[in-house]
Amino acid sequence: MVFTGIVEEMGTVMSVERKAALEMWDGTKSEGFVLRIACKVALQGAYIGCSIAVNGTCLTATQFDDKAFEVNCAPETLRRTDLGDLKAGDFVNLERSMAASDRNSGHFVQGHVDEAGTILKFTPEGDSLWVRISLSDEILPSVIEKGYIAVDGTSLTVCQVNRKEKWFNLMLISHTQKCIVIPKKKVGERVNLEADCLGKYAASAASLAAGAVREELREVRRQLRWTQVVAALCSAALVARALRGK
Repeated sequence: MVFTGIVEEMGTVMSVERKAALEMWDGTKSEGFVLRIACKVALQGAYIGCSIAVNGTCLTATQFDDKAFEVNCAPETLRRTDLGDLKAGDFVNLERSMAASDRNSGHFVQGHVDEAGTILKFTPEGDSLWVRISLSDEILPSVIEKGYIAVDGTSLTVCQVNRKEKWFNLMLISHTQKCIVIPKKKVGERVNLEADCLGKYAASAASLAAGAVREELREVRRQLRWTQVVAALCSAALVARALRGK
């Protein structure tokens, strides 16, 4: 199950509730975080247990009617994403999971948010809008110029990356500005970031390969040190033999 990063609509948060009596699998009660979101498109074909991306976060619909749906957010979700910042009246990007027969006009978005970045700057240029966003060392290796990144679930192209200062720039055309939540946010607010999964796999493979190479180099150094020790001992033995022969 994947998403495309092409936002289908902006929903409106109706309520944000920390419920203290959500039932667990074993019948016990525990605190939970529940979002109720009003929408139209995302409800088409909805069913209990279906996946809906909310600001790029893959969540499970637990309740719905003809006007809204509810999702529960796990503690890990709240740690990784900006969903804990939401309040009633906020807009959120919504996308249903992609059907196998659908075209993908964006890129493969898993809905597994890596982290929440911070909006650093908005800069208009013509009818387009530059957006600068911070990111951490964790996903920096997976973000490249002209590569994909999902920002609040929107498939976007990375235009510039500053690895020293840890930020990247992207540009929104006028149509996109009207369809997603990013322009509605302010400098200092957070956005969900998901690096391209292909980039993450490549970065992980490169890191593992580099680790293997480093280990091989360490082994070579150990062998060289032993070779040097043996050579030194041989030299000392030859010198001692020569001295005894005098």
